Amino acid sequence: MNIFDQYYKQYDNWYDRNKFAYLSELEAVRKALPERGKGLEIGVGTGRFAVPLGIAYGVEPSVKMAEIAIQRGVDVQIAPGEKIPFADNEFDYALIAITICFVKNPQKVIAETKRVLKKRGKIILAIVDKNSFLGQFYQKKKSRFYKQANFFSVDEIVDLLKGFDFGNFSFSQTISHLPQKLKKIEKAEGGYGQGGFVVISAYAKN
Repeated sequence: MNIFDQYYKQYDNWYDRNKFAYLSELEAVRKALPERGKGLEIGVGTGRFAVPLGIAYGVEPSVKMAEIAIQRGVDVQIAPGEKIPFADNEFDYALIAITICFVKNPQKVIAETKRVLKKRGKIILAIVDKNSFLGQFYQKKKSRFYKQANFFSVDEIVDLLKGFDFGNFSFSQTISHLPQKLKKIEKAEGGYGQGGFVVISAYAKN
């Protein structure tokens, strides 16, 4: 059984147990979202990002997690990011939050994301930077979920996106302490190299 089907409740509860980290992450992603347009979240999970950010559509391979996202109001197609069941040029923007480190074929996911984006559509990709203190912590801890993850650095994600002709990059970062130790929402700052959670956004050139 897929680990996210098996432990979907524990996954979803993390956001309640680590409220300030979650809200800090949301703010960092929100800064990168277009003010309007049709959006898709790839690896929508239980809808913890899509719902508060107003992203109406999602793709998710875990049936159990998709069911929760659907209950929360997201229009979810149960499918992997490598095979997105939407038409070409359908979305103005797409969010991939953490998901990229769990997929089998990151290149295929980015290729599919670009396919469903409109010309000059925007991709927003959020990661736990493997070079950050948080990335180093998770790689050593090897938690139930992260022991299966393939962590990326920001530069690796940029190179991946450049390979599919994305450009005009921007970055924001947050989370300067371990999630369980945060006592307030952290403001997202530009750039990367300090925060554990980094949001990378770019536009399809064609």
